[in-house]
Amino acid sequence: MEIIKTPLAGLLTIKPDVFEDDRGYFFESYSHEKFMKAGLDLTFLQDNESKSKKGVLRGLHFQAPPFAQGKLVRVMRGSVLDVAVDIRKDSPTYGKWESIVLSGQNKWMYWIPPGFAHGFATLEDDTIFFYKCTNVYSKACEGSILWNDPDLNINWGIEEPLISDKDKVSPGFKEFLSPF
Repeated sequence: MEIIKTPLAGLLTIKPDVFEDDRGYFFESYSHEKFMKAGLDLTFLQDNESKSKKGVLRGLHFQAPPFAQGKLVRVMRGSVLDVAVDIRKDSPTYGKWESIVLSGQNKWMYWIPPGFAHGFATLEDDTIFFYKCTNVYSKACEGSILWNDPDLNINWGIEEPLISDKDKVSPGFKEFLSPF
């Protein structure tokens, strides 16, 4: 398993060791021991899964304290452009974002620590997205930022994404008050 730092402190790309042969493949998607050796002392309390058709955009979402969540995300089938935005007020990269293509084919994962807003756009039909969370969901602590905010200027690579009504009315980045 290769753990790669990104320009945003704490945000990591994880490339598992995949063993393939004529029967298929095997890989370890999570190992507490290996994560501990990499300095990631994590306890996961909830797993989530979504299925989306091509062109769906979900995000940018986060959970505020005391229910802040770190997320270990991956794609089981299909592919997504996955985006993480640093919303930690005291971070030198506050308001900066990184993106990565995660797919069922590459089997890469993204570790998104608390203090980041997260979203993804599906690039294929029937994409199955999976994530492990370090805290449980709390409706009272959910937050979001407008997916197409001009100050963030995220290139989602989709002309007209399918978006939930809730995500269409999220606050812009300038109006957003970070709880981190």
